[in-house]
Amino acid sequence: MLQTKTLIPCLCLDPMICVSIGRSRHKHIIAEHRHLVDQGAKLVEIRLDYISSRINLSRLLRDRPCPVIITCRREKDGGKFTDSEERRLTLLRSAIAEGVEYVDLEMDIAGQIPRYGKTKRVISYHNFRTTPDNLREIYHQLRALDADIVKLSTMANHPHDNLRMLEMMQESESPTVGMCMGEMGTPSRILAGKFDAPFTYATFHHERTLAPGQLSFQQMNEIYFYNQINRDTDVYGLIADPIGHNLSPLVFNAAFRAAGINAVYVPFRVPSEALQLFIEDVPRLGVKGLSILIPHKETIANFLSKVDPAVKGIAAANTVLFTGAGVVGYNTDYKAAMDCLEHATGQIGAQPSPLKGRRVLVLGAGGVARAVLYGLERRGAIIFLSSRTFERASGLASEFGGRAVDWEERQRVRASVLVNCTPVGMHPNVDESPFQRQMLKQSMVVLDTVYNPETTLLIKDARSQGCTTVTGVEMFVRQANLQFFLFTGKEAPTNLMRETLKRAIGPVKYG
Repeated sequence: MLQTKTLIPCLCLDPMICVSIGRSRHKHIIAEHRHLVDQGAKLVEIRLDYISSRINLSRLLRDRPCPVIITCRREKDGGKFTDSEERRLTLLRSAIAEGVEYVDLEMDIAGQIPRYGKTKRVISYHNFRTTPDNLREIYHQLRALDADIVKLSTMANHPHDNLRMLEMMQESESPTVGMCMGEMGTPSRILAGKFDAPFTYATFHHERTLAPGQLSFQQMNEIYFYNQINRDTDVYGLIADPIGHNLSPLVFNAAFRAAGINAVYVPFRVPSEALQLFIEDVPRLGVKGLSILIPHKETIANFLSKVDPAVKGIAAANTVLFTGAGVVGYNTDYKAAMDCLEHATGQIGAQPSPLKGRRVLVLGAGGVARAVLYGLERRGAIIFLSSRTFERASGLASEFGGRAVDWEERQRVRASVLVNCTPVGMHPNVDESPFQRQMLKQSMVVLDTVYNPETTLLIKDARSQGCTTVTGVEMFVRQANLQFFLFTGKEAPTNLMRETLKRAIGPVKYG
């Protein structure tokens, strides 16, 4: 049984974001503070250690539009303060004398600064190297230093660190803010509200992070809808390594909100060696379903208790559900790709398929290519496969009844359908194409699975040659729709998902 924490003044019951401001000039701090409140911020951290001139606390705190945490961080704790420690302690005592709502005190100085007035004490611990094994011991040490709020910020070196931090925070007897730093620690920031954090931290702008892995106030609000996350929120997400600039959280979270579903979609960076422990952690994190990306599409099969026929045929899963019946795997890439091609060549689901007897050239030999080849074989297409590694293409082609073609000879294949499953043309390399424009024929159907940008150079060239084109955005949306239905049992808001993705990608410019 979890103990009920004693809430303290100035903290509301809803999940809240404390936005950290680190600027060199007073006027910029004051301006950003006011702007944030206009945008809905209810708590702001002012980092005194970023100020380059003589610090004027009265000016910073006068007529402040919302409660403030005053922090002055030393270099060894990830800050920028280089003056004497005596000067730093004087600034923190002065902030208390000014009546600031909160002051952040590291555990080694908390005993030197007594409580005074109504100022609440945030007693903090920072570790930029690791997440210690004794988190609960550190928590109790911090709490014993007359803390109103306990704060722990540590570096995540393993996905399991997130769960340890979140559970420590949830099981604490007093208000506790715990987060893991770095890209691997991002889930701890997003899920803090589900695990009873009084607030979490964000930065003013995503290009000015004050700690590794910190998200911006806008990202927390507009992508993850943090203020709607609570104990009952279901968790979905993607697992990959690396995560990269994946737009699935933007699309899925917008869809959840539009459908009125209490859920959040979170990116989890999971290295291959950490996959087994992560899958074991899933129930305690509240995860109900996952999108599976590179490098886990094939190895995830080791942890599935049930799969659909496509997963068996493709030997890869891109969607996993965690149910009472076990861990169930699906492949929505296959169905999405076939629906795209059948829509472009005839009718989806027609018997026989409009792809039957068509000569199809597939470029690439990765996970998406496997899904496409599986679908093409089942629909009776004549398959040609080309990859920069001929040996891999040869093995994959024979597995699905196709013929391998040397990469240098790919444009000699007289195909009526071309499917690009390589990353060639993906942002930021938008001036590249895996196929020469002059070799594209008007009668061809061209599907590019790259979705960022939507109008890749291949798609641009194909349209200029009069080809029928299908963009990666369409395939992305179709597979996301299928995942959304598997996750929730509800039809996805397709148009919203497509519009959200298109807005995020924006127009492409070629050199």
